[in-house]
Amino acid sequence: MVGEKKARTRREFLRATALGAAAAAALRPGEETPAVHVAGSDILRVGLIGCGGRGTGAAYNCLRADPHTRLVAMADLFRDRLDGSLQTLRNTEAIAKQVTVPPEHCFVGFDAYKQLLSTEVDIVLLCTPPHFRPLHLQAAVEAGKHVFAEKPVAVDAPGVRKVLAACELARQKRLAVVSGLCWRYHRGMRETMKRVHDGSIGEIVTMQCTYNVGYLWVRTLAEKQKHGWSDMEWQCRNWLYFTWLSGDHIVEQHIHSLDKMAWAMQNQYPVRCWGMGGRQVRVEPDFGHIFDHHAVVYEFANGVRLYSFCRQQKDTFANISDQIFGTQGTCDIQASRGEGILLSRRGERKWSSRQDIRGPDDMYQNEHDELLASIRSGRPINDGDWMAKSTLMAIMGRMATYTGKLITWEMAFNSKEDLTPPKYEFGPLPVPPVAKPGLTPFV
Repeated sequence: MVGEKKARTRREFLRATALGAAAAAALRPGEETPAVHVAGSDILRVGLIGCGGRGTGAAYNCLRADPHTRLVAMADLFRDRLDGSLQTLRNTEAIAKQVTVPPEHCFVGFDAYKQLLSTEVDIVLLCTPPHFRPLHLQAAVEAGKHVFAEKPVAVDAPGVRKVLAACELARQKRLAVVSGLCWRYHRGMRETMKRVHDGSIGEIVTMQCTYNVGYLWVRTLAEKQKHGWSDMEWQCRNWLYFTWLSGDHIVEQHIHSLDKMAWAMQNQYPVRCWGMGGRQVRVEPDFGHIFDHHAVVYEFANGVRLYSFCRQQKDTFANISDQIFGTQGTCDIQASRGEGILLSRRGERKWSSRQDIRGPDDMYQNEHDELLASIRSGRPINDGDWMAKSTLMAIMGRMATYTGKLITWEMAFNSKEDLTPPKYEFGPLPVPPVAKPGLTPFV
């Protein structure tokens, strides 16, 4: 997410944009395929896998993107999450008539995604905790479904490799795969990056990205005891704080910043990184075992360095911004207000994305507008390569902070560390120890 205010806006469905404005942008270079749903006359059936706040918001955006869509199936690990999401969507006037989920298409449990994919849905929205993304994406593509995949798309390197393979299969089957790395769909940020790529600030010398915020939500051990949840159920409900489920916040949240920096580098990814991090303030068992801060230096093949910082500590200075320093000026991205600014070498303001982009620019809506438009046009978007590599870039940073080692891209990509639990069932599941740099091994 891009700050608490933006997250609330999204969950509460306060903004939406029209499909028509995005149709042209959705037509990406590549081989054109016959449109499967011609002229918007056919109904596209949508299935939602993962019914939390993010999934509910994605379902809303998908239905708003095209009046000829219907939400027909839902799946979640927990019945209460599914029921709450369905009620919210049915009570949202703008899309209520498009929500047509019968009881027999409400699936619960670890295998609920399989049951949903066996129904006649055309598009699936993958919005579970990130650990499950590779498994669900592979199954969706094999089942012939178009996909919206929320970020990040994996928590470990085996997951990234599985995602890359699934997205190549999607390309062969001409299925859409749209990423939840939503800044790529922000019109103001697209214009900002275009100007960076066109040389408005000269050659890139160095970059900095920051995602420093306070505490997020938590499901406490007291709640676990009150409700009688097993270890597995508590961890899945409290998923932000377990590396196997979220990847740690450098992967789950800071990936937005890292992806923008990879975008600035025209999808060239770092060759190595090193860093430090720890669990300094948020130390209670309620918060699992992840770190509360990370600082990583990424180095690119051409010598450019990215200085990356992220922190989740309450009552501290909050900042979500990115800076790209060039030989002829600076690009300053203020994510909290969605603005890209170009500055001269002397710091004089030369241009702002706000002066060129008029009207609504809701990137959360834009990504679904373009997904639907690409399916209707017969030229499906496939974001697979960069969404997987940006995920690996974040995982690579976590490897560096957890181990204290210098991590190369090849080491990260070929890592054998698989965070999958022994089995998917409610029962005992010990919390892993907190990583200790210099002692925690690279696997």
